[in-house]
Amino acid sequence: MRFTAEVKVMLKEGISDPQGQTIERALPALGYEGVGEVRVGKRIELKLDAGDIDEARAKVEDMCNRLLANPVIESFQVEVS
Repeated sequence: MRFTAEVKVMLKEGISDPQGQTIERALPALGYEGVGEVRVGKRIELKLDAGDIDEARAKVEDMCNRLLANPVIESFQVEVS
């Protein structure tokens, strides 16, 4: 079967996010007040073959732990359909 997976990768809490800080500092200059705690992450979408949805999820989680995310400083969420 063919599945679609969406992976959201974010820096863990307590890890400095310089890109998020830059955006947060720039927003008031563009007229957006009251915005804070900006965090930047990435979204990865992929299609994969697996016997069932549980196998697909396991494969994607393994990909995240080995390549798509740095488990030391990043967390990830996986959605498979």
